[in-house]
Amino acid sequence: MDSEPLRIEICPNCALSVRGARLFFGIACIVPCGIATALALKGFWPVLPFAGLEMALLGWALSVCLERRFHSQTITVTDADVSIDTRARARCEHVVFPRHWAQVKLRRPAAGLHPSRLTIESQGRRCELGSFLTEEERRGLALRLQRLIGRMNESPSWHQGDARRGGLAS
Repeated sequence: MDSEPLRIEICPNCALSVRGARLFFGIACIVPCGIATALALKGFWPVLPFAGLEMALLGWALSVCLERRFHSQTITVTDADVSIDTRARARCEHVVFPRHWAQVKLRRPAAGLHPSRLTIESQGRRCELGSFLTEEERRGLALRLQRLIGRMNESPSWHQGDARRGGLAS
């Protein structure tokens, strides 16, 4: 008996809009450029390239942050398989694991300030999930996936109502 697949969609929190980023960048440029111009008029012209470099670095950092809007992962759990679709703008990756052999692992960080790593593993392959999630969100997703997928050689039965309770949006 095949039940309807359960889908869990995860994506980074990107609260900054493009318009907001442009506004922030424009306002952030006013003070350093104003100070650099005032100093250049007094003869300290070498300040200008450093102010320009500072603004270029800020613009690059904002564009990297805005690029995260296009990242997402969709985890689909069926009676037979666990599939992960990872999207980052035009690039898409699709990985499928047999549910019966899949394992959900939350690995401790190698160093104290590094985040943990959540993976689904099976038959020598692994796929990392939620690298953009907070530590608390990653732990919650790990618990939810462990309940849905089970341990290796174990495929717990699940119902749509039970699977939808708690955790991240599905």
